[in-house]
Amino acid sequence: MLNFLVLCTGNSARSILLEHILTHKSEGRIRAFSAGSNPTGRVHPQSLTLLTARGYDVSAARSKSWDEFALPDGPEMDAVITVCGSAADEVCPVWPGAPTRAHWGVEDPARAAERDWQEAFETAYDALNARAEALFAQPFETYDRAELQSALSKIETDFHAQ
Repeated sequence: MLNFLVLCTGNSARSILLEHILTHKSEGRIRAFSAGSNPTGRVHPQSLTLLTARGYDVSAARSKSWDEFALPDGPEMDAVITVCGSAADEVCPVWPGAPTRAHWGVEDPARAAERDWQEAFETAYDALNARAEALFAQPFETYDRAELQSALSKIETDFHAQ
């Protein structure tokens, strides 16, 4: 089983969504964690609503700092995926160290007006889920670091080209 860390700034929406997708749909191949460089301290309510409606257990979902994973006794990460979008004022965190890194950028659904939350969160979920499904279709757990890096990067390139 590989450990993946999903990073964003606030750790309330996109990173929470992808953490659940990777952990629960990878059939035991990935244990995912999520964190933020500047966490909001709460999971966005629409993240919880969407994930619950799709059958995910959200009882342990929480917004947390990436500092938890930088501690010496923290889990060793095989890959770090950032999910920040391209909004001009959004700074995407950079994880130090040597794990494989990829960027699967998705616009922040939490920035949508409340009346648009459902659509914005569905759009973000669908984009992240499509990338995860592309990964699940590969024997990624057998890849060495360079192959995993290539696979993760190719997924973003392929989805960015669409």
